[in-house]
Amino acid sequence: MSLNKVQLIGNVGKDPDVRYLDSGVAVATFSLATTDRAYTLANGTQVPERTEWHNIVLWRGLAETAEKYVRKGDKLYIEGKIRTRSYDDQNGIKRYVVEIFGDNMEMLTPRAVQQPAGQVQQPAAASQTASVSAESASDDLPF
Repeated sequence: MSLNKVQLIGNVGKDPDVRYLDSGVAVATFSLATTDRAYTLANGTQVPERTEWHNIVLWRGLAETAEKYVRKGDKLYIEGKIRTRSYDDQNGIKRYVVEIFGDNMEMLTPRAVQQPAGQVQQPAAASQTASVSAESASDDLPF
């Protein structure tokens, strides 16, 4: 039995390209960049920063969600499977493409909450502090 599972966190390289099949099923494709930071080995050797690009494919509801909400530069978590497909290019040379077929997507880029004019948003930290202090009166745990 083999295991084929990929988990990526990266930034979207371009807005998703969404198209619909004749059956009405949505398919979204876009690229996702993952970066390994530069570091120094124990022997002093410098390893430079490295960015890899991944081809992401989403189907049905995930594709429609990507069309509506995902934009270039957004940070995403993608979970899925690796698929390899081959094709002959215009010169007759056999080429291979590796794609991640997403089963799950989570958006990690926070979105600005728009408030109606004249309404002031209360800080979330203040409401959390109030609820924690009320609970801590009956409880001596630090969390």
